[in-house]
Amino acid sequence: MTESKRNYVNGEWIVSETGETVAVENPANPNEVVARYQQSGAVDATAAVEAADAAADDWASTPGPERGRILREAGVRLAERKDELTSLLVAEEGKARAEADGEVQRAIDIFHYFAGKAADLGGTVKSPSAPNQNLYTVEEPVGVAALITPWNYPIAIPAWKLAPALAAGNAVVLKPASIAPGVALELAAALDDAELPDGVLNVVTGPGSAVGTEFIEHDAVDAVSFTGSSEVGRLVYEQATNAGKRVQTELGGKNPTVVSESANPAKAADIVAAGAFGTTGQSCTACSRAIVHESVYDEFVDELVDRAKSVDIGPGAEHEMGPQVSAAERDSTLEYIGIAEDEGATLAAGGGVPAGAKVESGYFVEPTVFVDVSPDMRIAQEEVFGPVVAVIEVSDFDGGLAVANDVSYGLSASIVTDDHAEANRFVDEAEAGVVKVNEKTTGLELHVPFGGFKRSSSETWREQGDAGLDFYTIEKTVYDSY
Repeated sequence: MTESKRNYVNGEWIVSETGETVAVENPANPNEVVARYQQSGAVDATAAVEAADAAADDWASTPGPERGRILREAGVRLAERKDELTSLLVAEEGKARAEADGEVQRAIDIFHYFAGKAADLGGTVKSPSAPNQNLYTVEEPVGVAALITPWNYPIAIPAWKLAPALAAGNAVVLKPASIAPGVALELAAALDDAELPDGVLNVVTGPGSAVGTEFIEHDAVDAVSFTGSSEVGRLVYEQATNAGKRVQTELGGKNPTVVSESANPAKAADIVAAGAFGTTGQSCTACSRAIVHESVYDEFVDELVDRAKSVDIGPGAEHEMGPQVSAAERDSTLEYIGIAEDEGATLAAGGGVPAGAKVESGYFVEPTVFVDVSPDMRIAQEEVFGPVVAVIEVSDFDGGLAVANDVSYGLSASIVTDDHAEANRFVDEAEAGVVKVNEKTTGLELHVPFGGFKRSSSETWREQGDAGLDFYTIEKTVYDSY
C-alpha cells in the first residue's frame, strides 16, 4: 500500500481534518504512485497558523546563535539523507538526477548559510545629535510568515524562504505545491530532528484555494511570501495587501539571451541550450527567446538545432532531460507549439512527444526550436514553461535590446558577446532583475539578491542573501538619553 504522508503542525505529524488524501504520481511513469498526501482544508490551515502564533514570541526571543545552531543541525540532517531526498525529488517532480542532486545540495547550503547569518542580526549604531544620548536600531522579526511555494524547485525554494524566516526569528506556516510536496515535508523532518521548538514551523499540504487563502487572510499572519505563476501571484498580492500584510511575490519570466555580432555561434548555442532545455524548461529563469544578430543567425540556428536533437530524453533517474511535471503542463507546452505553427513560426527541431519505450507513458516533450519568429508572436511574448525556445533575428544591438525588453516580464536576461561596451550597455539597459554576460539565464548564487521587474515580481522585496533577511525583519529605532 502506498504510504500516506501527514501534515506537520505544532511539532506533530497529523492527518487532515478533511480525512482526504491525494496521490502524487511519478511524471515519468504516471502509473506509479509515489505517495499520498493530506488534502487539507481551511480548518487545518487555521490550526497551523494558531500553532505558529503561539510559538512566535518564544522563538523571537531565542538568541540568534541558538537559532543558527538549529538551522545548521538541520542542514547536517539533510546532508545525511541527500541521496534519499534526491531520489524523492526525481520521483515526484521528474527532474534529471544530476539536477535534483544539485537542488538538494542548494537546500543544504542555504541552511548552513543562514545558520551563520542568524548570529549577525542585530541592528546599527548611529551618532546622535544631542549629548548624553545613544541612537541605534534594532532588527526584530515580523512575527508569523506564510510561505507558498511552487513545484518546479520543490526543496530549494522552500529552503530559501524558510531558512531566512527562521534565522530572523519568525514562526512559519508553509504550503508546498500539491504536485510535489514530499521534499518540503522532509525539511520539516530535518528541523524536527534538530529540535526546532514545537509550532515554530508548520507544513500543511492541500489546495491553494483552501490552505493558501487561509494562510494569506488569517489575522495572525504578518507576512506572505509567494513564488508561482504571474496570474496566481497577482491574486495573492491583492489578497495579502488587502489584509494588511507585508508581501513579496516572485513570478514568471520570458527570459531572453541576446546573441551579438561578435559572439561565437557554437558557444552561444551551448549557453542557450543549457538555459532553455535544462530542468525541462520548467524554470522561471529558463531561456525562452534567443535574439540573434543576422550575421551569425544561420550558424547559430544550426548549432542550436544540433543540441536540441542530441538531448537524451527519458526518466530523470537515468537520463539528461526528464518529463514535464504533469499531463496539464505537457499539454500546455504542446498547445503553445501548435499556436506558434499557426502564427507562422517555422519548427526547426522537436515539436512533439518523443517516441520509444522509455518515454511512452510519461509526460515527455521534445526539446523544441522555432525560427522565423517575430517579436509579437505569442511564442515570443507568453511564458511557455517547457523546453521550447523561439529564435528571433535582429539587425543590430539596439534592435536586439529593444526586443529583449519588449515583453511584460523582466526576470532574467543574458547576452553573449565579445564586445565589452555592448555588455556594459546590456547590464545598464536590460529590464530584468538578473542580468548575465556570457552565461545562461538559469542558475543563481544563494548569497545575492534574486527577484524580477514588471510582471515577474511584486518588486517589493528581494529573496536570498541579506535581502532575504530584510523581508523577514522590521527595524525599530531607539533614542536612549541618559
